[in-house]
Amino acid sequence: MEHSRFYYHVSLILSISGLVFPVMVGSIGINYGQIANNLPTPDNVIPLVKSIGATKVKLYDADPRVLKAFANTGVEFIVGLGNEYLSKMRDPDKAQAWVKANVQAYLPATKITCITIGNEILTLNDTSLTDNLLPAMQGIQTALVNLGLDKQVSVTTAHSLAVLDVSFPPSAGSFRKDLVGSITPILNFHAKTNSPFLINAYPFFAFKSNPKQVSLDFVLFQPNQGVVDPKSNFHYDNMLFAQIDAVYSALASLGYSKLPVHISETGWPSKGDEDEVGATLENAKKYNGNLFKTICQRKGTPMRPNTDLNIYVFALFNENMKPGPTSERNYGLFKPDGSPAYLLGINGTDAISTNSTPTTAATTTTSPAPRSPESSSTGYLSISAAVKGRWISCIGQLLFPLLLLSCLAFRLAF
Repeated sequence: MEHSRFYYHVSLILSISGLVFPVMVGSIGINYGQIANNLPTPDNVIPLVKSIGATKVKLYDADPRVLKAFANTGVEFIVGLGNEYLSKMRDPDKAQAWVKANVQAYLPATKITCITIGNEILTLNDTSLTDNLLPAMQGIQTALVNLGLDKQVSVTTAHSLAVLDVSFPPSAGSFRKDLVGSITPILNFHAKTNSPFLINAYPFFAFKSNPKQVSLDFVLFQPNQGVVDPKSNFHYDNMLFAQIDAVYSALASLGYSKLPVHISETGWPSKGDEDEVGATLENAKKYNGNLFKTICQRKGTPMRPNTDLNIYVFALFNENMKPGPTSERNYGLFKPDGSPAYLLGINGTDAISTNSTPTTAATTTTSPAPRSPESSSTGYLSISAAVKGRWISCIGQLLFPLLLLSCLAFRLAF
């Protein structure tokens, strides 16, 4: 019964998405985490990815089942090299063997475009991992060059927002002094290889830690008075944009103002423990729903108004085996049975101003190793905005399949 229900959900989702989403010009991606024992098989995940219009997927490993299943789908992939492999990548032979087995073997059928080396290494307080990070990035890059893949596959690493010493006001953004020595060579690597700087940013954590001082509307992209940066005079009406621009300022302070910044993780939990203020289904719906709208507007941050947002939102599924507080297991857009975790609440009439301007089923086993509960990493949906034309049209196209999908799945569940 459970399997037939899942397959029925999938067939409905696929039929709806096939009718609507191909007309969208936007490029949506999603982080696909697998720290769970009740998730659908990769074959059954494909229609779910397509149902939200996703064309990019980010993994924390290079799961062969996923990479094989998504062959010839046109979906772009970011694969990950786990923290535990960093030291081995100092050996050129091992680095090349890893690239051959986990990247080259799936090209060109599966569109692998990027490799992330480790996750939030610099803020783990692990000297060994920190010392091995850049050599591992260089080792994988050299392997790509030797195999003739460096023009189609880039190398990067994702950082916690905790690498910043100052994040507000955005114009004063700066890196922690104790990390400058480690991060500067990495920035130089990015500049030489034309790869993006990845940051994991969670307004949820800022609100949870200080709910009396941080405006909930400000972190949820809801209408609010916002704040003005006293130096740049830019007006911010959401925290995520302020965080992104703080990263741009930090990069500029070290002489790397031209590096592109991608948000490798952001999201909001639909459930949490009693002390996890703000972790509710309603807030998750608002955060991710408004984030989708913001991306459809195809407007950058105040410091980079003409730069497309590249955002990876956590996550595709609720993952029942993640360690830590309840929130860690409740960031998914979907439940394991393929039904939506909640309605995103997107429609073509409730537009909000998120542009800031100057005041002038079948299951699979767990693949990735559990991350530290202290990590700010909680998810992975990649949304790379490239929407042309009117943002209202984009929202309208996104509304109907999501509402239909959600309503049908909800009714089926009962």
